Amino acid sequence: MEYLANWDGGPGPWILFFPLVWAVVVIGVVTVLRRTAWRGRGGPWRPMTTGRPAGDSPLAVLGRRFASGEIDEDEYWRRLSVLEEHFGRIGKGGTA
Repeated sequence: MEYLANWDGGPGPWILFFPLVWAVVVIGVVTVLRRTAWRGRGGPWRPMTTGRPAGDSPLAVLGRRFASGEIDEDEYWRRLSVLEEHFGRIGKGGTA
């Protein structure tokens, strides 16, 4: 045991191993907390915004479907009129 503690009269190169062990322990604890305890509560690194993303509005989805060719122009205008009836008059830029 004394062989490990002394390397030609001083601490051996193994002393560099302990900071690495502590770094692995700290990173492991943070990883476990982020994956378990903080999930679902927002956690410290998640934004505090609520609601759905801005690009996920019904008008944005309709526009993407029309742009990708999933629906034709007639279907686009038909669905747009239904959305206008449901959400009110839509102004320029897709906002009410």
